[in-house]
Amino acid sequence: MAARRKLGNPLALAVMATLGERPMHPYEIAQVLRQRGKEQSIKINYGSLYTVVQNLEKHGFVEVTGVQRQGNRPERTLYGLTDAGREELHDWLSDLVAVPVREYPSFEAALSLLLVLPADEVVGLLTERVAKLEVQAAAVHGVLARLRRDLPRVFLLETEYQVHMIEAEAAWIRAFLDDLERGAVSGAAEWRQWQATGEMPDTWSGIDDLTRDGAAARHFREELGKLTPPS
Repeated sequence: MAARRKLGNPLALAVMATLGERPMHPYEIAQVLRQRGKEQSIKINYGSLYTVVQNLEKHGFVEVTGVQRQGNRPERTLYGLTDAGREELHDWLSDLVAVPVREYPSFEAALSLLLVLPADEVVGLLTERVAKLEVQAAAVHGVLARLRRDLPRVFLLETEYQVHMIEAEAAWIRAFLDDLERGAVSGAAEWRQWQATGEMPDTWSGIDDLTRDGAAARHFREELGKLTPPS
């Protein structure tokens, strides 16, 4: 199980990782993160970044190492990573890489409640989603192509993963829509019946009992428990 952290903002992790290279002022941290394309996976804005740096300092993970003056510009405070910060960075990142955590994405929540909508309307909505995912994937591929001209692959792994997940989602939706069109989705006929009549199909009348007390449901929950990552 992942440890409970004093800070949970991914931007704090990115700040510590960047300061692990050398002391920087917050504006420079933001510049480095953006130059490396990290805004594709981490929300970066100057206001929240300054707050994150202050919180990291409060918990002893970063410290003031000096000031920097360039020309007529105001002095800028330089921050560096402390020993405690290096330990926290290592442990936090190790947990994130090794320990799956159950998340609750909004699309997954929508799928769990999909029966509320008419099946034909769902087909249209999912078709629209696929088109938008395709545009999104193309945009990320474009970003990757630009970044690959300047950065080694090891700096771009999260963007590769992001586009892979977008394309995987689109592929799953296409397969589901194809199954639905072929009549290969069990329960689809009852779904349409329910939407047409407003009455629960007879074949679903005992479904709540199955999910609460049935042996098959218990077995399913047991198997699901083995697969579901701990929170």
